[in-house]
Amino acid sequence: MNGVNMAAVYVVQTLGSLYLLIVLLRFILQLVRADFYNPISQFIVRATQPLLQPLRRVVPGFAGIDVASLVLALVVQLVVMAIIIKLMGYALPAVLQLLAWSLVGITALFLKIFFFALIISVILSWVAPQSHNPAVILVFQLCEPVLAPIRRFLPSLGGLDLSPIFAFIALNLLDMLLITNLAIATGMPRGLTLAL
Repeated sequence: MNGVNMAAVYVVQTLGSLYLLIVLLRFILQLVRADFYNPISQFIVRATQPLLQPLRRVVPGFAGIDVASLVLALVVQLVVMAIIIKLMGYALPAVLQLLAWSLVGITALFLKIFFFALIISVILSWVAPQSHNPAVILVFQLCEPVLAPIRRFLPSLGGLDLSPIFAFIALNLLDMLLITNLAIATGMPRGLTLAL
């Protein structure tokens, strides 16, 4: 692969992953019932609306879950992977295999979003626990559904919250046992997605 193709792969992978991140954030923020009027939420809505609005006419929601966002994420991941494979000079695999790789990539990014949101929330709880910054509020709203079930089982330790540690362990176990094994089982090559 020559230098121009490597640069093209880098650009496609970076921009594609960034848009995929925005689409998945839209799904997650709706899932956790985050503040819709938060300026960051509004940006995410505006960035995804042009592709999501026509898709919603075909793909309805189900039980309060925004299925259209997941379908859009799957399509974006699939298209990005197909472009990267072609830029690398390889033949495209069967559609089902590409679809399986896309599912693995989306699941890996889904876990990474929560992992990094937890890291940010831990740091913010030390340096800006009472901040009213829209980004800080959104991070805490994102992490709360992951941490709340863990807090129910942990005994109170006098203001010391150990739930993020157990959430990190759970997310890392899912990454090691589920994502890695799914990538190996589907024959997914490394470098197709930034999340792996």
